[in-house]
Amino acid sequence: MAISPFVLHVAQIRRAAGTRNQVSCRGPIDDLVCVGSSVPPGEDVVVDVTLESVMSGDAVAISAFGTVSAPWIGECRRCLEPISGVLNARVRELYGEHGDSEEIYPLVGDLLDLEPLARDAMLLELPAAPVCRQDCHGICVTCGTNRNEETCDCSPQLDDRWAALDILRNSEGQVG
Repeated sequence: MAISPFVLHVAQIRRAAGTRNQVSCRGPIDDLVCVGSSVPPGEDVVVDVTLESVMSGDAVAISAFGTVSAPWIGECRRCLEPISGVLNARVRELYGEHGDSEEIYPLVGDLLDLEPLARDAMLLELPAAPVCRQDCHGICVTCGTNRNEETCDCSPQLDDRWAALDILRNSEGQVG
């Protein structure tokens, strides 16, 4: 059984409050998927954090702060073209012996697992509705032409449910 690259031994850090250690680890994390995008399977997620022992009540906890990054892929929600990029998330979390995985990540003995932190950070950063660019014109709903690449002669489809509001338009078709 292989040990995750995100599991760290922190016995030395826990000995005295204020002890710091810079760590970097990387590895794939399965199922990093949002509605419109994902981290490609097998791609590495990189965690660069500083671990610092801190007092939390009468126990020593570990603060982890730094960055988590990974490549992502998706499909533009307007034109349906493939898009990609790099996610960079800033993190600042606490690990403790009585971690509940909601507010404090669990610290099991002298083992600290950065994978849940990395997973949560990437899922929060993945775009739910990615666009290839802000001024993407999308596809024509009538003929399917990618309006970023060419124009079509289709007339705009009007929705009869909004016809009563057409009296608000002037002769140029502008509202006003």
